[in-house]
Amino acid sequence: MKNMDDIMRAAQNVQEELQKAQAKLDDIHVEGQSGGGMVIVKATAKGRITGVTIDPSLIVPGDKEMLEDLIAAAFNDAKEKADRAGQAEMEKMSSALPLPPGFKLPF
Repeated sequence: MKNMDDIMRAAQNVQEELQKAQAKLDDIHVEGQSGGGMVIVKATAKGRITGVTIDPSLIVPGDKEMLEDLIAAAFNDAKEKADRAGQAEMEKMSSALPLPPGFKLPF
């Protein structure tokens, strides 16, 4: 039964490493932009929004729709970059684990 104990211990190690990697995602920061940098959304790789910057020239009465579109585009850009940064971090973590060939972690 030693083999089963080894498998259980390895599974526990994988779970611990996944938890560490998930916690680290909140320390990785990305920036999404739109309108040539006139709208900037800052986020963590975990997807938490940490800031929004809007160029004052965009705050024009009657042009609310364009500003809303730029904000949405910057959020989407930040989300895409956060997803990529998170994926890269998880791949880096999983490559260090002793997993059988072809084994994929759920992320």
